[in-house]
Amino acid sequence: MQVLVIPDHRAPVVTHMLWFKVGGVDDPPGVSGLAHFFEHMMFRGTKTVPGDQFSQTISRNGGENNAFTTHDYTAFYERIAADRLKLAMDLEADRMANLDLSDANVATERDVVLEERRMRVENNPQSLLGEQMGAALHLSHPYGRPVIGWSEEVRRIDRVAAQDFYDHHYAPNNATLVVAGDVTPDQVRNLAQAAYGKVPARELEPRAEYAEPPRMAETRMTVQRADVHVPVFSRAYRVPSYAQAGPGQAEGFETLAQVMGGGTTSALYRILVEQKRLASDAGCSYDGYGRDTGEFSVYAVPRPGVSLAALEKAVDEVIQGFTGKPPAANDLSRAKTRLIASVTYRRDSQFAMASTYGTALMIGLTVEDVNAWPARIRAVSGADVRKAAQGLFKREAVTAYMLPGAGPR
Repeated sequence: MQVLVIPDHRAPVVTHMLWFKVGGVDDPPGVSGLAHFFEHMMFRGTKTVPGDQFSQTISRNGGENNAFTTHDYTAFYERIAADRLKLAMDLEADRMANLDLSDANVATERDVVLEERRMRVENNPQSLLGEQMGAALHLSHPYGRPVIGWSEEVRRIDRVAAQDFYDHHYAPNNATLVVAGDVTPDQVRNLAQAAYGKVPARELEPRAEYAEPPRMAETRMTVQRADVHVPVFSRAYRVPSYAQAGPGQAEGFETLAQVMGGGTTSALYRILVEQKRLASDAGCSYDGYGRDTGEFSVYAVPRPGVSLAALEKAVDEVIQGFTGKPPAANDLSRAKTRLIASVTYRRDSQFAMASTYGTALMIGLTVEDVNAWPARIRAVSGADVRKAAQGLFKREAVTAYMLPGAGPR
């Protein structure tokens, strides 16, 4: 088990995060959503800590806990008083080795996940659109499968599948421990050795290495539903992630997202919302923290009477402007300042610090990569931003219109 300690002595509190190198990409064929399902199962209890006693015990000791799953990893965390760190470790070590995977527990949690999918995805047209765009963008790569899973496949999860997944992924030799807070490295080492050292290693399921099929053209889709109240233009591009990118490449996309669509001072907002009054909102984002490709997303919401086609044309003109010349010096400086400031604000939160380092380690980056990120952002030039924009305008993307009207609800 790899262990990272981030001392923070401002308050007698710790954030204990256990990261497993297993996520949606590791779901077996035909059983999408299994990694996310297992995030839920880890709260179903053991023989010594049955039912929901894990969370109740943390709560009784003044702490809080939760978990999250992405395509690339699953993380569990507790925030608790520093003198209760041993308790958190003992509880995590117990459920790493002794989870109750009875038929009843599996069936109950499967129903919980299906209900979560109904509430968060199937009743949310934007989430449904995001799923469809992701599937189209990534083609046969498992990033195209939703982390929560397709409902028809989630229903296939049974005790045998759950037990096999547990046996081949949930082990100390597949985990990274990150502890931030009022501790020392020696304290964490001793506690971790006592708690996790007694959990036997397991034979792991080797992680598959996928290649992203090349995109030869743009994909376009129009979704019209009765539960859509406001039309939306969306576009998603496949771009290099931090794990894949060459020097300065990911930082170029990060800075482009900030200067072009990162708030009310960005180009998309200024031009589409304030100057041309074509949109009520517009922006973009870069998600580069994956083991494989990243995504660059653009969206805009039209004002009443403005067609999505007209809005799309205006968005393209803004992007085209960045491909022809670098951003103005003051805009670039402001964007980089905001990005670097986000690192400073992150230091105010143990959870944010632990999450930043944990995410980096899960996708193949290092502590040094995290520490050097502000300097790499400072080094981004206007030419780097322009080059990133030029990569977008190849239009090997997925473009979607979401419209109100007749259709499923």
